Amino acid sequence: RKRMTVVCKNKKGDRRVYVKGAPDVVLELSTHYFLNGRIVPLTETLKKEIMKNNSLMASQALRNIGVAFKALPPGTKLKEDMVERGLVFAGILGMMDPPRPEVLPAIIKCQEAGIKPVMITGDHQETAVAVAKTIGLMPSRGEVITGSQLDKFTDQQLEARVEKINVYARVSPEHKLRVVKAFKKRGHVVAMTGDGINDAPAVKEADIGIAMGISGTDVTRESASLILADDNFATIVNAVEEGRNIYNNIRKFIRFLLACNMGEICTMFFALLIGLPLPLRPIQILWVNLVTDGLPAIALGVEPPEKGIMKDSPRLKGEGVFSRGLWQRILTRGSLIGLLTLAVFALSLGGSGDLDRARTISFSTLIMLQLFHVFDCRSEELTFWKISLKKNKYLTAAVVSSGFLLLLVLYIPWLQQAFRTVPLTGGEWFIIFLFSSLPSLGTVMKNFMGFFFSTKKKGLSNTLINFNRK
Repeated sequence: RKRMTVVCKNKKGDRRVYVKGAPDVVLELSTHYFLNGRIVPLTETLKKEIMKNNSLMASQALRNIGVAFKALPPGTKLKEDMVERGLVFAGILGMMDPPRPEVLPAIIKCQEAGIKPVMITGDHQETAVAVAKTIGLMPSRGEVITGSQLDKFTDQQLEARVEKINVYARVSPEHKLRVVKAFKKRGHVVAMTGDGINDAPAVKEADIGIAMGISGTDVTRESASLILADDNFATIVNAVEEGRNIYNNIRKFIRFLLACNMGEICTMFFALLIGLPLPLRPIQILWVNLVTDGLPAIALGVEPPEKGIMKDSPRLKGEGVFSRGLWQRILTRGSLIGLLTLAVFALSLGGSGDLDRARTISFSTLIMLQLFHVFDCRSEELTFWKISLKKNKYLTAAVVSSGFLLLLVLYIPWLQQAFRTVPLTGGEWFIIFLFSSLPSLGTVMKNFMGFFFSTKKKGLSNTLINFNRK
């Protein structure tokens, strides 16, 4: 109906009708106009003038409501077709409902993150467009469509155009549901916000239904998978950022632990294959798994978000946690840790002939390789030296603690007996640090060579451009 009508009765028994609603709807029900204290006939010229002013107010992001009245003759039955006819149009009220200041930055962050915000509203088209432009939701060539236009679209036609439309105005609950279904058919992950009872079907249909915690109805909350406690759109964007960081930290955690465990397996397995004694004792492997691996892995789980995390493209809906090269990184680094540990063990055993000393050196090398590796796991895009140690103090503390505990095992007499270790010399520590740093040095060289060749290629490209300009 897009209107509401009340009938009031005074002490004398006179009845009067008051109507409020969409200006165009109320205007169509009116036959007269209240002008300067007089009731005058409503001509087509006046109607056009009123609608012109309505559009002007709507373009200023005002939410407009038309009001009308009439005296109800005695004996008139309270039926819609009798009460809401022959009204006297009184005017248009424009209400300002400004968007929150934090909405514009949140919209920009969404767009950078590959998330397309779409406005679906019951407001007038001009009002919706004006608000959308204010918050950066409506690009210069953006499309807007009304509910009446949407009714003329088949589901297939809507599905073909849904990605191009930025604003839906004057829509009904059925339209919202159709829009959600159209986006899902195009393969998108859809989040839908709502507060009223009529929003419940669309909220339920969406992949992520979001209900307003303050203004939302109980029905909508029951239909939603997420309740927004503060009714703030910016909170949704912050939740997306936090979710991306949690997912990335899970990948870092898995990458570190599996690579370290694979390194230990490769060390023992390859030693057996080539006929060498076991490079590590069972108690040493247990120490590595419980102490050296555990503390840095837990610290990786609280790594703060990377600077450009909201500029990454959204991952695919069916993407696994080991996608985007994670398996390759685990296999490569795990094999490298195992081979380097075994190489140090073989060199030490061949040089000294002391099995306990060789095992102590391989034990220390394995731990240092893993501690170096944890810094490489902090980011899949940035190299370790570009990330400040102060950014995750827990990780720094975990690495220092693991290194300190290694020294205790090597230099405390009763721990030496338990782990069958021996004190190491400065030369042996040099060998340990040299072999432990090789993977990280390889990463540095790889990035340097990539930067060097990309710079040369860029310089050549610039030269060709300048040559063509001549």
